[in-house]
Amino acid sequence: MRAILLESKGAPPRLLEDADESLLDGEVAVDVTHSSLNYKDGMALAGRGIARTHPLIPGIDLVGVVTESADGRFAPGEAVVLNGDGLGETRHGGFATRARVRPDALVRLPEGMTPERAAAIGTAGFTAMLSVLRLEDDGITPESGDVLVTGASGGAGSIAVALLAARGYRVLAATGRAEENGDYLRSLGAAELVDRRELSEEVGRPLQSQRWAAAIDGVGSTTLVNVLAGTRALGTVAAYGLAQGPDLPATVLPFILRGVTLAGINSVECPTDRRERAWQVLAAELDTDLLASMTTTIGLADTLPAAERILAGQVRGRTVVDVTR
Repeated sequence: MRAILLESKGAPPRLLEDADESLLDGEVAVDVTHSSLNYKDGMALAGRGIARTHPLIPGIDLVGVVTESADGRFAPGEAVVLNGDGLGETRHGGFATRARVRPDALVRLPEGMTPERAAAIGTAGFTAMLSVLRLEDDGITPESGDVLVTGASGGAGSIAVALLAARGYRVLAATGRAEENGDYLRSLGAAELVDRRELSEEVGRPLQSQRWAAAIDGVGSTTLVNVLAGTRALGTVAAYGLAQGPDLPATVLPFILRGVTLAGINSVECPTDRRERAWQVLAAELDTDLLASMTTTIGLADTLPAAERILAGQVRGRTVVDVTR
């Protein structure tokens, strides 16, 4: 088994060509073909508090083929995808050629979806889809008004922009590198760019001009406060990330005077029925060419230097990890 391993807290990650398979524990055995590199993976590889047990194989996504199953819901030969569920945090994850996983969060690959495409979607696309579905479940429609996406050039943000635009929403994409990423975000469907400094540099008034009907936020902290303050009455903000920080130095005014809803998006402990719904919609709606245009593929050995770049904000779109190379 080839794997990246975090052997102990504070120790640098190691790429092992013959890792010990006895580390693995789970009812379903999977030959892993692909994973993906996410911001959370970068944090784990850098020793920044994501790994909660050691030794640990990081990688919060995995795609592969079942080879053995003690659970009747899955059979050998079935292609599967797994996001979250503690992978790369409390359970061994996808940065290895083998895995043993719990069946409860496992999803069969939708018909016609390749492993590479599933990995390109990964937790980022899965989270983006959950966010879009939450807005729609709250009654936000294209007629409601603009939808803001923060962290728009990142993995989840990029896919959120593409999904919203494909569904007819007018999307505002917040980015700190408009010259570099403007054409890219417009190609995904963004109608307008917003300078992220307007949102991130300082907390503004608790109630600001009502600029968007809803938002999808992957940044947190000051940015999320200003996003909430600029949301129209009865709007929804789906929050999934904390790239700027976990704090929320806000007031209750957007909630009690405008009826704004702050909806947390948890892809780690997502129920099976919601997982299956999100993956079926992704298979049906996410443009394959558009996804390919935002995706880069690397080998397992390339993951370590790529992790440094994703933490430095130098990675755009999605990064697939082909663990077989």
